[in-house]
Amino acid sequence: MKCQFTLTVSEGKRLIAKAIASLPEVRKALSDGMILLKGGTTVSALSEELCGQPLRISGRVTPRGTVSSGAAEPEGAHSLLLRRGIAEKADGRLAEIAREMGPDDVCVCGANLIDPWGGAAMMAGKDLCGEPGSVIPALESEGVRCYVAAGLEKLSPVPLREACGNAGRKASVWAMGMAVGLVPVPGRVVTELDALELLGWPRRWLVGRGGISGAEGASTFLVEDGSEETIRALLGLLRNIKGAVTSGIPSSMEECLRCGPGRPWHLGCVYGRNTQFGRDSDEKSDWNGDHRTVSEN
Repeated sequence: MKCQFTLTVSEGKRLIAKAIASLPEVRKALSDGMILLKGGTTVSALSEELCGQPLRISGRVTPRGTVSSGAAEPEGAHSLLLRRGIAEKADGRLAEIAREMGPDDVCVCGANLIDPWGGAAMMAGKDLCGEPGSVIPALESEGVRCYVAAGLEKLSPVPLREACGNAGRKASVWAMGMAVGLVPVPGRVVTELDALELLGWPRRWLVGRGGISGAEGASTFLVEDGSEETIRALLGLLRNIKGAVTSGIPSSMEECLRCGPGRPWHLGCVYGRNTQFGRDSDEKSDWNGDHRTVSEN
């Protein structure tokens, strides 16, 4: 008995969140230990599953490029700690929290790029990778169980090291948004395919990618199971996540148009006139992608 279905990127994030939330080690850490959640839209969906709170979204990729939040005074937690199920804002004290964590604790981070060999990396638009980028890669050395929540739209066909070795905040003289580097992040990568297996459907295949009319980046799957009851359970899950929207604190979802609060450390940004090509190369062109000139933003 086979079932075919398509998930948009946002729906796939919800599937991944439900799978990670179901893991025995995550449930145990939720009740007896610590779970560190590093902000991103997939991890925000997981945060909603675990404690009902979305996370503040900082950097993001939009049609205008690699941009940040436009909120002058961002609200809510970007990184959240669940200590025995009680939520604490973790921003500004990640190193302190990391020193407390151990083998019974869990960290979940997102990624901007994954490869077929289990590698994962997140973009860094701030100097020295910012607070999360300088702390999270070290957590595995403390024995913390790390997971990387990343949809199949992040999959690169080439080894991650090729991209990491060439990207860099100071490597690009011109960028649509902030120039970024890549920081490898540790842990078990969980995509939609992994999520389906974790949730009880091991015979699953990816049979298509992409689409139109809102399904750009979507994935089409095929699941086989001999039990009608199990297929009906899958259909119930699909009904629950179909139509899902991107998770995140609403005020943090608005992107910066010229340059937001992060401008001092954003390099190469054409919108903020922060490219090495100088002002003359940018002022004659509209690079905003929304048919407004920079002066109107």
